[in-house]
Amino acid sequence: MGLNFSYGHSISKEESISLLRAAVENGITFFDTAEVYGPYTNEEIVGEALAPFRDDIVIATKFGFEFRDGKQVGINSRPEHIVKAVEGSLKRLNVDTIDLLYQHRVDPNVPIEDVAGTVKDLIQQGKVKYFGLSEAGAGTIRRAHAVQPVSALQSEYSLWYRKPEDEIIPLLEELGIGLVPYSPLGKGFLTGKMDENTAIGEADFRQNSPRFDAQARKSNMVFVELLQKYATSRDATPAQIALAWLLGQKPWIAPIPGTTKLHRMEENNGAAQLNLTTEDLREITEAANQLHVSGSRYTEVLERSTGL
Repeated sequence: MGLNFSYGHSISKEESISLLRAAVENGITFFDTAEVYGPYTNEEIVGEALAPFRDDIVIATKFGFEFRDGKQVGINSRPEHIVKAVEGSLKRLNVDTIDLLYQHRVDPNVPIEDVAGTVKDLIQQGKVKYFGLSEAGAGTIRRAHAVQPVSALQSEYSLWYRKPEDEIIPLLEELGIGLVPYSPLGKGFLTGKMDENTAIGEADFRQNSPRFDAQARKSNMVFVELLQKYATSRDATPAQIALAWLLGQKPWIAPIPGTTKLHRMEENNGAAQLNLTTEDLREITEAANQLHVSGSRYTEVLERSTGL
């Protein structure tokens, strides 16, 4: 997403392709995109960059938004729109089959059974391999799963957004569904590279997050301090500890940190080799339980409408 969408800046197509191919060379095999990123252009970049490695990697993309004049104007998961979206994604990604297809956001105007049934048809046609949901509630997941097995749920989950632990993670374990946490580094905050003085551009979507208000960032530095404590003693970085903590929660959790920088990609990838002990995980979790997160993750309007 961050290559050319949401953060108010982007890197060139050539730089993006180089970074994605370097990721493959570093052993990364799972790549996440969506038609709304751009819109459309992110899928084209991913498709071109990963074409030489198609048999060795997994590409996930998403449907669920309506566009007009190249801009997102609302949610749309009507069956005919899903079919159209998939045809577009197949073409932009330059693939015969989409490995993992998510509904980007639940559409309150379309029964989830209709969505799951449409994806089931696409799977039977060979255009899609696996079905996923994003930010869906427990009831929606159960209903969808009854029509077409859900392989993965993509939802926000990190050391400073742990709501999925209440109801969602137990349900996923019961049903055998994987969890793909987006924003596993708290949209960059948990890396320790931001504080209350960091400038956030007007086009940066974090401007719409109360959690990134300057005063909230100042208060939330306690999470970075917690991560830094463990990072220092393990010759690691706060970002690596945050990712290793996620990886240690369940064996079926696969976080998707994003970056535009090669050295950050390599840093993030290093978290997979950082093994936190059961005691480490317990200590970090218990310490985080004592901390208060300042600010909600999105404004109410963005919570309803965003494709992020």
